[in-house]
Amino acid sequence: MSTDVGAKLWGFCNTLRHDGINYGDYVEQLTYLLFLKLADEKGLPVPERCGWPTLRERAGTDLLDHYVEVLRILGKEAVILGDIFAGALSKFREPVNLKKLITLIDETEWAALDIDLKGQAYEGLLQKYAAEQKGAGQYFTPREAIRAVVRCVRPDVREHGEFTIHDPACGTAGFLIGAYEWLMGQTREGADLRREDRERLQKRTFSGGEIVLETRRLGLMNLYLHEIDAKIYYGDSLAEGPHVDRRYDCVLTKPPFGTKGSGDVPVRDDFTVQTSNKQLNFLQHVVHILKPGGRAAIVLPDNVLFEDHAGRDVRRLLITDCELHTILRLPIGTFTPYSPGVKANILFFRKGLPTEEVWIYDLRTNVEKVTKRHPLTADYFKEFEECYQGKPRKETERFRRSTRNEIAGRDDNLDIFWLKDESLGDAGDLPEPEDLVSEVVTQLETALDALRDLALRLQENGK
Repeated sequence: MSTDVGAKLWGFCNTLRHDGINYGDYVEQLTYLLFLKLADEKGLPVPERCGWPTLRERAGTDLLDHYVEVLRILGKEAVILGDIFAGALSKFREPVNLKKLITLIDETEWAALDIDLKGQAYEGLLQKYAAEQKGAGQYFTPREAIRAVVRCVRPDVREHGEFTIHDPACGTAGFLIGAYEWLMGQTREGADLRREDRERLQKRTFSGGEIVLETRRLGLMNLYLHEIDAKIYYGDSLAEGPHVDRRYDCVLTKPPFGTKGSGDVPVRDDFTVQTSNKQLNFLQHVVHILKPGGRAAIVLPDNVLFEDHAGRDVRRLLITDCELHTILRLPIGTFTPYSPGVKANILFFRKGLPTEEVWIYDLRTNVEKVTKRHPLTADYFKEFEECYQGKPRKETERFRRSTRNEIAGRDDNLDIFWLKDESLGDAGDLPEPEDLVSEVVTQLETALDALRDLALRLQENGK
């Protein structure tokens, strides 16, 4: 049913494109209306003149004008109403299109849908949005990668009575929802949880940060449809603020890739290394906000593993303050179709003890590239998860151990390869052009980061 609902809603988006409404605007407008429909079904308190029936009863320009007023009023409300509708604007030009979307949503009794069904319907829309809207993919991490990470990290609220899970770059809340769904699967959909643990899980366990208002809105709605009440901080997680003083048991995150917004060095007393590289700063931030003994998984591009100067300093900080026990090298194309050529890794670590050895799993070399025709599935991660959970761990062709001394001998460069890339010896199987371009872009961005950090050091020395 979720597929039918999602397909119906997405199909209407094609009609709306003729009204000048793009994919992002459509999903955003859908979020507003979907929330009001759910509020009506569940009897949630909404200002009387803003309720779902007031939209359903109107038509024509009266409907358009009323919708604009509804968004304005709700944006000033407190708690979740204000969070969902903050800065909300109507993007409809033709009243007939707004009326059609209201009618379409009204056909389904959303509150009666199973949590999984309505959650999947909305997640399906977000996934399509990320695939179709240029640049939106940075806020959407592939769900199979998220599920694999969560199965490894096992964020279980039953560990103690104040267990918390956080994502400082939460986007559309994929990691938070993935953690919730994993625990539901471990507890017979919550049946094995005590009532107080279930309430704590839904209301006091999850939190995040998001710098883009529209994306935060989508994430809040996604969480709401999964019946999770999470606190999502609006703002830059790398900037100073009250959010930097909070500590968490588990952090799962994928910071935005690329250099957009780079150039500024965060003003943070708790950052040991001063750099303009966003990914290195997110890594410092995650180490800082973890509780002693807390664990984390963070998705980062290749250059974090080998970048000199600030990169090396941050890696030394990480392996001194934390046990960096595992690195997973992701397949090429993991972020297809949004960023198909990006090369990335997942770093798994625990705060409190220094690193003695790092286990690296190469899921990239001689692994079939992820494409639309060959999508990322759970099968990609099956062997890695078995190796990760092994007690004791054993080396395999793809899973190798490096000691702290060996890493020190490499000047703390963690870009460690041992498998021979078979495609390099086959002239007929050379890398795709977009992969080559991505490789060049990575090298250029690394060089730019180095230049920025050099300029920063020169500036400091000149003071």
